[in-house]
Amino acid sequence: MKEFMYLFRGGDDRRAQQSPEDMQAHMQKWGAWMKKLAESGHLVAGLPLHQDGKVVEKAGDLITDGPFTEGKEIVGGYLIVKAKDLEHAVELSKECPIFEHEGSTEVREILPMDA
Repeated sequence: MKEFMYLFRGGDDRRAQQSPEDMQAHMQKWGAWMKKLAESGHLVAGLPLHQDGKVVEKAGDLITDGPFTEGKEIVGGYLIVKAKDLEHAVELSKECPIFEHEGSTEVREILPMDA
């Protein structure tokens, strides 16, 4: 099995409009989906990311606040999963709850670093 990273983007606008009850129900869907991945041996790791941060460029000579949540391309979290190939990893991602909020999941193979 190969390892793949899911990068979760967008969906923040819709999520911000939810009631606390709807937000809790949505988070339960995330938990159920991740539990299913774990029980099937596909989940390796993953966590949400805080919305605040810094962008470091030019070897640290340029440091700016960001990324900003207004952008639709902001990465809100990630998972690392094991799958047979890219097509299998894509298939596993189709049940992701981010799609309920018009977000997207980028699926990328993790390549080993040769020492």
